[in-house]
Amino acid sequence: MTERTGGFVDGEGGPTTERPRSKILLVDDRADNLMALEAILASLDQDLVTASSGEEALKRLLVDDFAVILLDVQMPGMDGFETAHRIKQRGRTRDTPIIFLTAIDREPHHAFRGYAVGAVDYIAKPFDPWLLRAKVSVFVELFEKNERLAELVRQRGRDFDLMTEVAERLIALDVLLEGSGDSTTEETLAAAGAEVRGLVARLQPFARSSNT
Repeated sequence: MTERTGGFVDGEGGPTTERPRSKILLVDDRADNLMALEAILASLDQDLVTASSGEEALKRLLVDDFAVILLDVQMPGMDGFETAHRIKQRGRTRDTPIIFLTAIDREPHHAFRGYAVGAVDYIAKPFDPWLLRAKVSVFVELFEKNERLAELVRQRGRDFDLMTEVAERLIALDVLLEGSGDSTTEETLAAAGAEVRGLVARLQPFARSSNT
């Protein structure tokens, strides 16, 4: 996956200067429309994933998580409304924002139907490229903030698990040494020292991340 500069935290708890780009799903049965959307959104510097049908879009959503979906309403077979309905039925994609793009007339009931199936916006073609880009960027920013928050929660969970494990091993070590009494051997003390050094080494990344 292509990456770009940004301040993220890696799986080991240390800072890194790169993070994944967000994915945007573009769904339209016409190749020229997809090319136009890619040209409009290229400046956002995100991963633009295309699908030429509702069925293909649903397959894409099985593999990746997307910041936002731009979905054409008029498509042969499974149209945009049905596609959106199925997206919202899936637990993994239920909260993924959908922006409908349509050439259908501007009668209110079309927009109402779009909102009824879970769309966050409904834009009639031809649309203002600047407006579309601005709306998409808002959802990308929100998605990235949620991803950072989720990563922070996961990191705090890993920190808690580590501290719990360290506390349990220190208690076990204390019980072992107390049970040995005056008969504590050099081998036991050496093993205890090695255990403590190992625990300290495991805590060092935690200490560094807490100070940043």
